[in-house]
Amino acid sequence: MDSWVRFAAQSQAKERVIRAAQYACTLLGYTLRKGGAASELHKTISQLEAHMSLTRKLLRLGNSMEALEAAKRAIHLSDSVLRLCLTISHLNRAMYFACDNVLWAGKAGLISKLDQHKWSQRSFRYYLFALILNLTRDVYEIRLLMECEARYRAAKSPPSPYPSTTLSSPTAPADVALPFISVRVRRQLHLLVTVLYSNPPLLLDLLKNSCDIFIPLDRLGMYPTGPGFVGACGLASSVLSILTMIHPWLKLKP
Repeated sequence: MDSWVRFAAQSQAKERVIRAAQYACTLLGYTLRKGGAASELHKTISQLEAHMSLTRKLLRLGNSMEALEAAKRAIHLSDSVLRLCLTISHLNRAMYFACDNVLWAGKAGLISKLDQHKWSQRSFRYYLFALILNLTRDVYEIRLLMECEARYRAAKSPPSPYPSTTLSSPTAPADVALPFISVRVRRQLHLLVTVLYSNPPLLLDLLKNSCDIFIPLDRLGMYPTGPGFVGACGLASSVLSILTMIHPWLKLKP
């Protein structure tokens, strides 16, 4: 098991590069079609994209085991929210990769009469649920960090010598509510920017998951965005994933 997981980890870098090239082809094909390029050129780009997709499926043959190992590690986390989100997310990733392996076997001719559309839809459903849980984890960590930052600022700033005016006071003017809400929103946005700026791994993970989620939404027909947008999102998330492999400190832990 350990040797197979190590082999899968070594294949992830190649898979990320091929994924970036695949979605670059998707974006290029959409651009060429919009620009009125020759049909032969567009057909060549589509075939290249299909070959890259098949190659990626081959490189992901061991990823189900890696996802199961990650789920076994996540189940021991002390934070109950992180434990729930990460464990279920890794289990869904394992199911997604298993469906992907079946699809590869069908396209390679190892399984005859495979309903590829059915298995593709099934794999994208697992992928979508895993991304929703990953985004939930990101939002949860952002909220925790914002609360810590707010407590730090409250402890650092000296108390005001003047009594505060509450909104429920009968003497408070009626138009105090709007400036108060505006100030509160600006304060929360400033906290959010501060937290994300000081935590690049969390920012990159949030951006990557936000880009990735449009891919299964489009493929499942829940929120169709078109091949151009899907290609741009896939290319952006692939570049961010490659960046976390080049600089491991940018990978969000656990």
